[in-house]
Parts: sequence; structure tokens; C-alpha cells
Amino acid sequence: MSAKAYLSVSGEVEAALAGGRPVVALESTIITHGMPYPQNLAMAREVEDVVRANGAVPATIAVMDGKLCVGVSGADLQRLAEEGHAAAKASRRDLANLLARGVMAGTTVATTMQIAAMAGISIFATGGIGGVHRGAEASFDISADLEELGRTPVAVVCAGAKSILDIAKTLEVLETNGVPVLGFGTDEFPAFWARTSGHKVDQRFDSAAEVAKMLAIQSDLDMGGVLIANPIPEADAWEASAIEGFIAQALGDAEAQGIRGKATTPFLLQRIFELTEGKSLQSNIALVKNNAKVAAEIAVALAAFKASPKA
Repeated sequence: MSAKAYLSVSGEVEAALAGGRPVVALESTIITHGMPYPQNLAMAREVEDVVRANGAVPATIAVMDGKLCVGVSGADLQRLAEEGHAAAKASRRDLANLLARGVMAGTTVATTMQIAAMAGISIFATGGIGGVHRGAEASFDISADLEELGRTPVAVVCAGAKSILDIAKTLEVLETNGVPVLGFGTDEFPAFWARTSGHKVDQRFDSAAEVAKMLAIQSDLDMGGVLIANPIPEADAWEASAIEGFIAQALGDAEAQGIRGKATTPFLLQRIFELTEGKSLQSNIALVKNNAKVAAEIAVALAAFKASPKA
């Protein structure tokens, strides 16, 4: 049996892909583990609306009922949101086990890339990627997202790496894995809640058409994924120094409570939500919607480029 035998693609997404129309993949750990219910459900629906308003078809991806589901919507989307932290968190190494057990799981950036590529989707919007955790020289805690970006031909639009990570080391690993890091309208790699990190991107692009042309060539060369860093809107951004104090406290709390491995990021995001009295969640939602808009614009431009006589 091939891997595609486990895929379940919605009729809307399948029709769009067959017709060469733009599709944007969306991850689901942000629904199950990134936000509380019912804000997570409202966010998921609003992000899908943003993708549609900008000319593309949304394809939320999750593991449900023994299938790799592409285009989760309606009652299934509500079921996923209500499950929240009770759902599993599916990274690459978990997939076979989760499918065998028939359980529900939100997909990480790495797993969403893997399933999107399997379905034929080349553009993916998320909040922020995982990366090298602070203190990784002792813990070896490095996200599988970074290796997946090196081998899977999907472009990920995000607001940089989450501020809770060691961004300098994250960029080093991306370079080692041969992942191009593009800045969309910026010379500097953003830091999720903050627009700046003090680190440069590899190349700046100022239009979706420019990015689409580069992605088409990257695909022709069979060179793996691309990271497109899109800063959080100014109105919703934090000063790096302001959010750093909350991050430091959350990291201290995680250490004191012995939080390790895949539980670390959800714990830190929840703790920062509490420490900022919910303001971090408002910023998180704003940046995800902004990334969905840019991803849809790039997907539309890429579809047009592929349909042009020059392609």
C-alpha cells in the first residue's frame, strides 16, 4: 500500500489541485495545542476566510480517524478544536503509530509539510516554525521542522521562529540543511511576536510574483523547502525587550516543573499567554492571519506563473 492510500482530501481541495488553482495548506497544532477553545476554532475559521478572500483555497491538515486529512472543515474542524490538548501532537515519527490507533492529532509544521507535499500542495502558512531551543547544547532539543524544510518541497510562510527559541542557532541549522530563508518585505529575520531579531535573512523579496518565480525554480531544481519570513503587522507587534521578560519567566517555570520535549512549546505559549494577560494570543492570531494573506498571494502568483507560456 502506498502512503497516498492514507490520504483523505476534501472535494474542494482536490478540485482546486486538479484545475491548477492556488491552494494554501494550514497546520492544526495551532488549533489543538496553540490556543484555548473557542478562540482556536474562531481563529481557524478566520484564517480560512483570509485565504479565500485572497484568491486561494484553504486546506487545513490534521490526523483524524486513521487518515491524513487535507481540507478539514465544518463539523470535523469543530471536533478538532474541541479536542484541544486531549488530541495528540503529530510529528513525523508519530504518524504511523497515530494512524494505526485511529486517534485524532494536530499536525506540526514538519508533519503538515510532509502531508501537504503528499497531496501536491506547495504553499503552507503557519504562525512560526520550531527551531533550536535555548540550552540545546545540553538538551539537544531541536525541532524536526528544520530537517523537514531541508528535504520536503513546500514553501512555509511564517513570522520567523518563535521568540522562545535560540534564533541564531536556528538560522545556522537552516543554513546547514540548505534551506533558503527569504524576507518578505524585510531584510531582517522576524522573531514571531517581534518584527526584528537582530539577524539578517538570506534574500529580501518585495512581491508575491518575485517569490513565485524563485519557488518555481527551486522546484525545478528539486532542492527542498523554502522559508518565507513575514513580520507580524506593526500594530500587533511587541518590542523584543518587552516580550523577552515574559519569555525568561516562562522558561524558568518550565525548568522548575521539569517540562521537556514536545510538551515544551505548548507549555511556554500557554505560560506567556497567562503572563501577558492574553495579549500574546491577540498578537498570535494577527500574525497567523497576516501569514495566510501573504501565502495566498504567493499561491495565486505561483499558479499564474505555472500557467504562463514562459513557465
